[in-house]
Amino acid sequence: MKNRLWRLIVAATLVVGAMTAHAQSGDERILAAREALRTGDRQTLEALAAFHEPHLLDPYVDYWLLMNVLARSEPPDGAAIEAFLSQNRGSVLAERLREAWVRRLAKDGDWLGVTVAYPELRAPDRDVRCHYLNARLQTGDQEALVGARAMWDEGIETVEACQPLISALAIAGKIDSDDIWWRIRRLMEGRRPAAARSLKVWLPAGEVPAEGDMERMLAGPESYLDRLPINFAITRGGREMAIAAMVRIAREDALAAYVRLTRLNDRFSAAERAYVYSIIGWLGAEQHLLQAAEWFRAAGEVPMNADQLEWRVRAALRIEDWRAVARAIESMPASQRAETAWTYWLARARENAGQRDEARGLYAAIAGETDFYGLLAAEELGRQFEPVAIGGKGGSEDAARADADPGLRRALALFRLDLRTEAVREWNWALRERDDRFLLAAAELARRNEIYDRAINTAELARGLSDYELRYLAPYRQIIEPQARQQGLDVSWVYGVMRQESRFISVARSGVGAQGLMQVMPATGKWVAGKLGLKGYSLSWLRDPDTNVLIGTNYMRIILEGLDNHPVLASAGYNAGPGRARRWRDTRPLEGAIYAETIPFDETRDYVKKVMANSVVYGALFEGRPQSLKARLGTVMPGE
Repeated sequence: MKNRLWRLIVAATLVVGAMTAHAQSGDERILAAREALRTGDRQTLEALAAFHEPHLLDPYVDYWLLMNVLARSEPPDGAAIEAFLSQNRGSVLAERLREAWVRRLAKDGDWLGVTVAYPELRAPDRDVRCHYLNARLQTGDQEALVGARAMWDEGIETVEACQPLISALAIAGKIDSDDIWWRIRRLMEGRRPAAARSLKVWLPAGEVPAEGDMERMLAGPESYLDRLPINFAITRGGREMAIAAMVRIAREDALAAYVRLTRLNDRFSAAERAYVYSIIGWLGAEQHLLQAAEWFRAAGEVPMNADQLEWRVRAALRIEDWRAVARAIESMPASQRAETAWTYWLARARENAGQRDEARGLYAAIAGETDFYGLLAAEELGRQFEPVAIGGKGGSEDAARADADPGLRRALALFRLDLRTEAVREWNWALRERDDRFLLAAAELARRNEIYDRAINTAELARGLSDYELRYLAPYRQIIEPQARQQGLDVSWVYGVMRQESRFISVARSGVGAQGLMQVMPATGKWVAGKLGLKGYSLSWLRDPDTNVLIGTNYMRIILEGLDNHPVLASAGYNAGPGRARRWRDTRPLEGAIYAETIPFDETRDYVKKVMANSVVYGALFEGRPQSLKARLGTVMPGE
């Protein structure tokens, strides 16, 4: 009786669910399915997927149901998954479902299934690549060890799915203790001690740190070094833990790490000392210590990571030692040396050495770009920036191609429903391997629909054609220009900041809570509103373009006035805080470009360079005349 009653209840529930799903159609059905996925409502998803309709986003309902199925503990219906993949071959949904399918097959230990499902993926994530290589090993293909070693060199240890590959490499003798110790060092440098700890199991017994050593070192590196036993250097593990402690100390105070290195100097080999010098040189350069260049010299030819190689250049730039700048750049791998930043600074070093022709050749190699160093290189050749279109715009035929593209149409439908994550994925997938004219037509399509971030990003992909009005959109001018002029701000600089902050998405919100067009933090918004005497401040003000721009431009003015009215300092201050921007000055006048390049925060350094380059392009567009980036950068004067 109870079982029969239970079956009746279940049947009734399913009928009600089906009736509810049938009552929902169009956009309402799509949104209901997305919400059911978010809440894990299997019943509603199944009911919604049972009814199909001619809606652009209809495949998403099946996709969300199958993603829910793959997340369940019971065996999934492989035939249903393969049917969806076949029907939607080449789509972003098929790509993402296939990745999830590979993960599930690996979880279930179906290695043959992994080898069958994987090959159609276009751009698999790292964990999926590891699953595939492991599946090949599990099915007897030892050639997969070559791919596993390549992934080891990329840094696979932070991905759980890749752990079996590390095991296979160690067992096969494809990585040795030196490989493992270097990886542990790199992980310690990158503040990933948990991943470093996981590698200890692959060390030879005689090199494993003493029980609890790593934990004590992580808990207090200063006290750990101060209490080292006399015989700590007998074992590799003992020395490596002492080295790791100095690395952690150097993160906060490179000079303190140097003092401890000199005290323990004779306990380490020459190679070990060189490694520590490379670390304190790197972190000392970030801390703007004059000794950093000397520490880098002491490091000699020890292998350095990309950050260390870059900061060796910056340490030399900070003291304007142009010979050291050239040597540091020449020591970089060719791919890194070819980046516009290092091409420019190598050209400056060559010019300083009197090698004018070689310098001009280097400038010319990057002068066609509108990034920070492309603009500076062009000025070194006597050309200030003016926006001349390259190759013209796409025509009506290109616009028709973009308008009719299924992926872009789905993306627009998703944007309309405020499903931005899915929309951006769909949009980006639709742009793969497209010609420049299609890209510009797609950018114009996004602009017409006021999806400004996609318009800008898409126009930037058209490398052979340059439509500066699309790449540097200027919406909201009726709001922004009056406020900027009222605050006495350069309108092009305001636009340069806003383009970098939000790409003109009025509802943009950062991971730390900054909101709106100018990405104002809630506490900052409240403080500025108080300074302006505005009553009734609400967080909703930051989502409204008018009040966001009012508060943001006032904050820009306050920062600018407090930082010598210098736009480079103020740009750094807007991103990282005025106090930091002040501390990053030198004790002597510093070229604005060198100040920008030696900002210790990666995000802020990139931000300042992009804001200043943006402002040059906007200035040329707004004023209709060439603009100088060098003039805007000027000289950063020493702090008081």
